[in-house]
Amino acid sequence: MHLFRSAQQRSLRAGPHDLAHMEIKVLGFFARRPGATQSDLAAHSGRDKAQLARLVRGLRDRGLLDAAADETDKRSTRLSLSGEGKTMYAALHRHDGALAEVALDGISEEERATLLDLLARVRANLEAE
Repeated sequence: MHLFRSAQQRSLRAGPHDLAHMEIKVLGFFARRPGATQSDLAAHSGRDKAQLARLVRGLRDRGLLDAAADETDKRSTRLSLSGEGKTMYAALHRHDGALAEVALDGISEEERATLLDLLARVRANLEAE
């Protein structure tokens, strides 16, 4: 995983995106859960709320996240990817897919299925902790 993330970070520094790892994770969260709140992000990630607030503010300032007041609770802000955010996230997603194919080169479909099963079991073990 370290080698995968290292390759991902090298390509991000070389490309036009200039995003940190946590910024990518935040974009991914709101890509999968448009309209979620910053509190939803904190509950999901377990990260420090102040750190997440800075990340969200930075992504909003860069035009990658849109914010809208919650219809039922004006104190809450609903966040989603902006048009530019969707375009950037799609490019990152394509890049990660290509990098995953490089990582899995020479591994059969059966071996990939076994790998996914084993990783799911490892994750389940850690989540049960």
